[in-house]
Amino acid sequence: MEKEKIILGIETSCDETSAAVLRGDALLSNIISSQIEIHRRFGGVVPEIASRNHLTAVLPVIDEAVSAAGIRLSDIDAIAVTYGAGLVGALLVGLSAAKALSYSLGVPLYAVNHIEAHIAANYISSPNLKPPFLAVVASGGHTGVVKVSGYNKFALLGTTSDDAIGEAFDKVARAIGLPYPGGPEIDRRAKQGNPDIEFVSRKNKNSYVLSYSGLKTAVVSYLHNLSQRGIEPQINDVCASFQKTAVDMLVDTAALAVKKTGIKTVVLAGGVAANSYLRERISGFKQMGCEVHFPPMSLCTDNAAMICARARDMIREGLPSAALDLNAVSYLKIETENSL
Repeated sequence: MEKEKIILGIETSCDETSAAVLRGDALLSNIISSQIEIHRRFGGVVPEIASRNHLTAVLPVIDEAVSAAGIRLSDIDAIAVTYGAGLVGALLVGLSAAKALSYSLGVPLYAVNHIEAHIAANYISSPNLKPPFLAVVASGGHTGVVKVSGYNKFALLGTTSDDAIGEAFDKVARAIGLPYPGGPEIDRRAKQGNPDIEFVSRKNKNSYVLSYSGLKTAVVSYLHNLSQRGIEPQINDVCASFQKTAVDMLVDTAALAVKKTGIKTVVLAGGVAANSYLRERISGFKQMGCEVHFPPMSLCTDNAAMICARARDMIREGLPSAALDLNAVSYLKIETENSL
């Protein structure tokens, strides 16, 4: 039996610089350097600042990941790196480091789709998980339901036509004066509020198409109307109502996918997978006879462990490595299933 390869993963798609080492199913290290405090003063991620901070952090983070794994660089069998989706400047920092290591060590380079990697994070926390399953993807840049019919077979069933759910959380948080990142703040406030404000009504629940731009606009209009009348908004109630509406829209879409596909295993993926109400609602799928998996909080955020996990599956099934002219693709997606 061929020994499991040691994979070094690198992730720099947005505002986390991360490196991890995976040997087979064993995660040896996963180092994350976050820029949240840097970007908080601006109310969101500033791409150029993110890129500059990746430049400063990427080599020390790689060194720390290798050291924490108890290996040497010469022990590495493959390099895996996020090449999309994400901020182009940020992606290029990770790509440059990955290419240099691949070339200098004489090992193959694997190009990883960031969205697929978020889904693959579930294989680390749930090693017995096997396709087929449905992945509910919820992050700052991506939202939708993906059918995973094999370790390297992904088909997008439904997605948002505009804002991602995490983007909507951040924009609504900014509108009501909460700090960046907005998701955790809204989640915390929502637990103290009443979700009784109806911002929008989703009429067609038999559709895979999601839209968060209208919901965000409805919240902003609601706040503006109160301001015009000199009324202070009940922030906790606004948070609870917005969160319930946003999450329920995605959960309805996931429930529709379960019904239409007959697939009874559901996993969460992405940064918004840390949201307590979303986890609660998806847990309710167990009452529909579904098996449900959540990644731990450390694997919900952008991290390199998920990059390693995705590359491991590519290697195991013989998918080709990438050439050294690999470039960043900011709007990389998962293809929509042809039958839809």
